[in-house]
Amino acid sequence: MTPNRGDVIERVVRKKIGISELSRKLHVSRTAIYNWFEYGQVNLETICKIGEAIDYDFTKEFPEEFASAQNLKITENANSQGKQDEDGNHAVDYWMTKYISLLEKYNDLLVDMTHTNSNVNLNPRGPEHPTHLSIR
Repeated sequence: MTPNRGDVIERVVRKKIGISELSRKLHVSRTAIYNWFEYGQVNLETICKIGEAIDYDFTKEFPEEFASAQNLKITENANSQGKQDEDGNHAVDYWMTKYISLLEKYNDLLVDMTHTNSNVNLNPRGPEHPTHLSIR
């Protein structure tokens, strides 16, 4: 019987750090790890996380999976050419720009509300309670 992915990973994990330590590093239960090993249904992302946690490179054990993932990544990068710079900073720049834009809109809205409601008393308890905001 040929070993499944789980058997191969379990052998390496037990040599390196053990199941309990791996469960702490990955923030998953030991039961989940045992299930991965027993059923062998471990996806490539999980294999990479395990490898990172135990400082081990699983490319020797699973060369086909890593090769196909590399080919997929190359294809995706070719399709998204120009959408992202080489450091992957496009997503950060996008969200930073979006955040700044929303802050500016919010600030403009507050300024407009202040000018429009300059005579409105927002203090329902009256002027005798100075701890509450009152715009005049």
